[in-house]
Amino acid sequence: MNRVQAAKSILWVVVGFAAAVGITRMIYGLGATTNLNDATPWGLWIGFDVMAGVALAAGGFVITAIVYIMKREEFRPIVKPAVLTAFLGYIAVIISLLFDLGLPWNIWHMLIFWNPHSPLFEVGWCVMLYTTVLLLEFSPVPLEASSRYAKIRTFLLRFRFPLVMLGIMLSTLHQSSLGSLFLIMPYKSYPLWYSDILPILFFISAVALGLMMITLESLVTSHLYRRQVETELLSKLARASVWVLSIYVLTKLTEIVIAGESSLIFNGSWESILFIVEITIGVLAPIVIFSIPQFRRSQKWLWAGSVMVVFGMVFNRINVGGLTMMGITGDSYFPSWMEISISAGVVSAAVLVFFFAVERFHVWETPPRHPEAEPTSRPRFDRVSQVWLGAPSVAGRTKYSLAFLFSFAVAVAIVPGNEIQSKGAVTVPTMPARGGDTLFIDGNRDLYGVAFKHEMHISQNGQKQSCVLCHHMNIPMDKQSGCYRCHKSMYQESDAFGHQWHSSPRGGNIACVQCHEDGRERTAASAKKCDNCHRDLLPDGARIKHERNIAPSYVDAMHRLCVDCHKEKALTLEGKGDLARCARCHETVPPEYMSPGAPLLGNRPYFNRVMMPGAESLLKADD
Repeated sequence: MNRVQAAKSILWVVVGFAAAVGITRMIYGLGATTNLNDATPWGLWIGFDVMAGVALAAGGFVITAIVYIMKREEFRPIVKPAVLTAFLGYIAVIISLLFDLGLPWNIWHMLIFWNPHSPLFEVGWCVMLYTTVLLLEFSPVPLEASSRYAKIRTFLLRFRFPLVMLGIMLSTLHQSSLGSLFLIMPYKSYPLWYSDILPILFFISAVALGLMMITLESLVTSHLYRRQVETELLSKLARASVWVLSIYVLTKLTEIVIAGESSLIFNGSWESILFIVEITIGVLAPIVIFSIPQFRRSQKWLWAGSVMVVFGMVFNRINVGGLTMMGITGDSYFPSWMEISISAGVVSAAVLVFFFAVERFHVWETPPRHPEAEPTSRPRFDRVSQVWLGAPSVAGRTKYSLAFLFSFAVAVAIVPGNEIQSKGAVTVPTMPARGGDTLFIDGNRDLYGVAFKHEMHISQNGQKQSCVLCHHMNIPMDKQSGCYRCHKSMYQESDAFGHQWHSSPRGGNIACVQCHEDGRERTAASAKKCDNCHRDLLPDGARIKHERNIAPSYVDAMHRLCVDCHKEKALTLEGKGDLARCARCHETVPPEYMSPGAPLLGNRPYFNRVMMPGAESLLKADD
């Protein structure tokens, strides 16, 4: 078995294993197959598959810019494989995103329901458009195999330059916008990775990674297909990467010094260790290696340097995308074996498609010898002890399908059946707000909440008669019942009526005919109104009218009540236009809002789980 066949066999094993796990994920959901949670909703699939995957596919726009804009024609032989790698990389990103989305069948919503204020909106549209452009850029390569599509190929070639320019523009936009995504979380990102110039840093690092991905792809395929290594071209890319990496590290370190955070690099924390490893292996060591002419002309050092840069930049994306946030959120996360297998399977499938393309289409200037295209010959071994699988092409399909099915069966066998079940949304019971004049609204006791100035709201809305604005319903024999009494679940609807309690001998022990007329279908619509029995259920002046006995989730109820009221106030009070903004209640954490003794990291406070002023004292006492 030659190198390519051995590599394909391994890749098919990985794909088969991932296929079984992927089916399990799609049937039973994220909770049954991942270690993700509310505190860490972005894990391996975002950090590696999407964040790093987009950057790994940057070689397409980098090499096309070198050839078509900088007019460096000597690099034209590596344009086609670079564009193919980029196209497959983006397809892999899209497939990985389908696994990560809780409701993947709603991915098309972005096409219809626009939110142009979101960085994800821009990233999503750029990825879709750039993937389309890459498809159009690469299409002339497979189309040249048939004269039937000659006109289509000629048309695409005629517009190749506009397509290239459009692709460079789109890729530049979303490579930087991935960094913009993290500008909205300054107190969740560790200061060594948070920066106001994250979009610039993401773009520069993507250029460096694109150069090295082209180099690594060329080295790997040359080894597998026993092709002549394009050492001269790769050494020029390595020399260019020295300048790009130098600009990147100088920009990054300068920003850290200006922000007053340089001491964090050597404070001995695990984040500082991650930062030193990332910069040393991914940036500084490759700069040294590729700065020496004899090293960058050596295949061994090209291997070493390109692997270092790829590792360092992927590690950077994983750090920014969630790894370094765990010290701030207080959560712990390590991807499950199912997450890892799906990521490996998506990458392996993309590599197999790459092999298929280079073996059948004119991707390289010198087409490789097809590993399964050898002439048929008689077997020269003992037929008693060995089996002949037929011609090489037939034998290859037999071996690969066997590898796929075997690994698929193994994955099905080891999936933990007692844990893989669709449990649906987890019910999180709500708890009462805590405090006195200022209430800390923290229904699920996760220390994230809102400091609600109770007395201030009473005085500004009409004193005691304003209570009905919030306390719009009372449980029997109670006044101004707390929200948690009816809205019993944080994220799910609740039964505010309690039908089972009313009919149970241990509860109200009320006969059905007392609420439902005899002879009519017993439904909520045909039942008597609750206030027929409970006269004080709905206080006078309540602004929320009840048409059914189902209470929305605690989160939805609080948002609807507060936001709707704030919208009205914002229209009537001069200078209060920000009342309906999220930050009005969920404020960004300034230093004075932190718990006593919380350290300042550089010029930014280190968020240590307590968001609101006085929260520590509020946590000590319940209603």
